[in-house]
Amino acid sequence: MQRHHLVLGTPLYPPFPQAMQCALFGMGCFWGAEKLLWSIEGVYTTMVGYAGGQHPHPDYYTVCSGQTGHCEVVRVIYNPQVLAYQSLLKSFWTSHNPCQGMRQGNDIGTQYRSAIYYCTAEQAELAIISRQRYQRALSAAAVTANITTEIASAPTFYYAEDYHQQYLAAHPHGYCGLAGTGVAYPAGA
Repeated sequence: MQRHHLVLGTPLYPPFPQAMQCALFGMGCFWGAEKLLWSIEGVYTTMVGYAGGQHPHPDYYTVCSGQTGHCEVVRVIYNPQVLAYQSLLKSFWTSHNPCQGMRQGNDIGTQYRSAIYYCTAEQAELAIISRQRYQRALSAAAVTANITTEIASAPTFYYAEDYHQQYLAAHPHGYCGLAGTGVAYPAGA
């Protein structure tokens, strides 16, 4: 079992340092989303997995079957003294298309939906406010689609298989379908 992050060298399993906070994001295929998030200053560690479904102990094949309802997610452990949750939200909104429902680009299925699973009441409030702000920015840019991002309390996180962890570090030319709308997040928001 892989115990440490291939890029950051930090643990993938708790306990994490006491000052750290957790965030959970679904942005389509978790490989590219994890690479984006581990590169942000203040992120202590990242790991990919599954959340938001009904099946206990899902694996990649059951999730891809579409029968479990899980979302491919990245769990981020970050230092709030260095990195504000709002900065993670900004990266979230601008790095994928939150208006595509159960897909991201050519990746189709429930596991590729856009999701923010909040770990605290403050994160919930900030996520909802950020969705409203980004929807206004999309509308101002003449994007006619509405945001379909699921925002919910963090469900049980199930670690993905070891070969998925930091996949694009081990396979630098691997698939990455991560693509935003081209609409910037509102300044000062």
